[in-house]
Amino acid sequence: MALFLVQHGKSLPKDKDPKKGLSKEGTAETERIAEVARGYQIPVSRIVHSGKTRALQTAEIFGRALKPPQGMEERTGLNPLDDVAVFAATVDSPENAMFVGHLPFMERLTAYLITGFIERPVFKFQNSGIVCLDKDPGTLSWLIKWALMPHIG
Repeated sequence: MALFLVQHGKSLPKDKDPKKGLSKEGTAETERIAEVARGYQIPVSRIVHSGKTRALQTAEIFGRALKPPQGMEERTGLNPLDDVAVFAATVDSPENAMFVGHLPFMERLTAYLITGFIERPVFKFQNSGIVCLDKDPGTLSWLIKWALMPHIG
């Protein structure tokens, strides 16, 4: 089982869009990363997203590219300040799931799964990027398997 963790694409400021939907740049970057993921044939079974507009729009773009057989679903627990320990207890399943959420939640979740602590960052997310976590078969510990980001540096 792999987890594909995604920070939503870049969004519009609240004064331009109260729901903070994706900006043109955010849409374009997400589409580019989703196409690369499709080219690599990333095996996503389902896409789970927070209820915020920018996460839904990001999930929809990935959904069109990756066509997860179990579709998409909105789920609570992926918002910026939600408890990662509570969420982490629910992610152990045999399927490959993509979770689309927000910072600092995604960085804290990654740190928690790998180190057991949210205070020890292990990866710097970018909008629209994917971080793939997988379990080491020997130790059953989570590790970062690969990352696909819109920008290098």
